[in-house]
Amino acid sequence: MQSVEAAASWPASNVAVAVVSGGAVVGSLGDQQRVFPLASVTKLLTSYAVLVAVEEGAVEWDQPAGPPGATVRHLIAHTAGYAFDKAEVQAAPGTRRIYSNAGFDVLASFVASACEIPFASYLREAVFEPLGMNSSALVGSAGAGAESCAADLALFASELLSPKLVSASLVAEATSVVFPGLNGVLPGYGMQKPNDWGLGFEIRDGKSPHWTGLSHSPRTFGHFGQSGTFLWVDPEISAACVALTDLRFGPWAVEAWTPFSDGVRAELSQRA
Repeated sequence: MQSVEAAASWPASNVAVAVVSGGAVVGSLGDQQRVFPLASVTKLLTSYAVLVAVEEGAVEWDQPAGPPGATVRHLIAHTAGYAFDKAEVQAAPGTRRIYSNAGFDVLASFVASACEIPFASYLREAVFEPLGMNSSALVGSAGAGAESCAADLALFASELLSPKLVSASLVAEATSVVFPGLNGVLPGYGMQKPNDWGLGFEIRDGKSPHWTGLSHSPRTFGHFGQSGTFLWVDPEISAACVALTDLRFGPWAVEAWTPFSDGVRAELSQRA
């Protein structure tokens, strides 16, 4: 794909891009096996492991978890009320969308306890091994501590487009807005009204500014990370894009990612 070549001009020392459509990589750039820290793209992997746990019946969305009045659903949707980086309650559950790494750590601990296995091991056994993601691992927090490569995340993107580990209906639920209408800050892009989110997956809807393309459908979902990484899935065109870099998120990414993703989507649409 010609559109992915634009990533070669990004100011990072190392960049890897993979575009997935029809269950296969249809465009790529860079070393597909190079392992990068994912930062908050980790939340997609953690969330998918939680989906597996729900599908298995090990946990339930409305089980109490976290602060008083909160549930598993609140934790994964950033509405449990926790602060960004510590388990300090700043709001009543379900009243605000406070993006929280701390909430994901509490979520992972809850799942680990319910499944009687360390969460990193559960993630490996529930997601990485079945999908053949052999270069992926959770080496830090459940909210921002995974590492992976473009080839592995392309396998994960294919799973999101055509689920096999969990039911398609569960993925559809996870990638639809939960607790709609809540405002909140999207890190790096400011206050969003509303700041819509699914069950661990950020939903694009009508957010502006945003890290995906201006042409993306409102149903587009995914996540970006402060390590200079992103993964989006646009169900409208049944395609996904992974981008990994070794340059921390900043103004360069705000300027580069949106036109890049618009270019990828346009080329994919022309191929359809």
